[in-house]
Amino acid sequence: MEIDVDELDSAYRLLAGSVIPRPIAWVSTRGEAGENLAPYSFFNVVSVDPPVVMFAPVGIGEDLKDTPRNVLDSEEFVVNVVTMELAEAMNATSATVEGSEFEHAGLERAEGVRVDVPRVADAKVAFECELHDFVEIGRSTMVLGEVVYAHVAEDATTEDKVDVTKLDAVGRLSGSYYASTRDRFSMERPP
Repeated sequence: MEIDVDELDSAYRLLAGSVIPRPIAWVSTRGEAGENLAPYSFFNVVSVDPPVVMFAPVGIGEDLKDTPRNVLDSEEFVVNVVTMELAEAMNATSATVEGSEFEHAGLERAEGVRVDVPRVADAKVAFECELHDFVEIGRSTMVLGEVVYAHVAEDATTEDKVDVTKLDAVGRLSGSYYASTRDRFSMERPP
């Protein structure tokens, strides 16, 4: 199959079904309407110096949803890493609900250390972020956050480093499909 992207109504299914698995930013924010917790699978690391992560929700301007609107207002957010034991709760927070998604999904919150935003208390890794930049790209918005504080569960580390064999992170595939990082293999990089 050959695809002229200009002829598509949307490239979403092409991209979301091909760029897999995608890590999930489970973003918590606080705004005028209260707390918000929502998953975003257009997420990744952008820089290590300064440490910057990004997530890209659909919507710009007046069409912004609660999460990016809260980030614009407060200039801070937390990215919680989704692991297998939290996958069902993460999925529950993707629903449109009145009130707090923390309450809806039965999640305990822990207050931030450097930001005034709660994190998912049971998340193995959570990054407290301050807004670095907010960029409209087409019909989406790229939110860049500088990591100013990190929470890492002891049982996800070995010798004070995150141990990928202990962190069973969940990634988004497409539609209702997800993947865990249980099946791992190693390859040495060539010299």
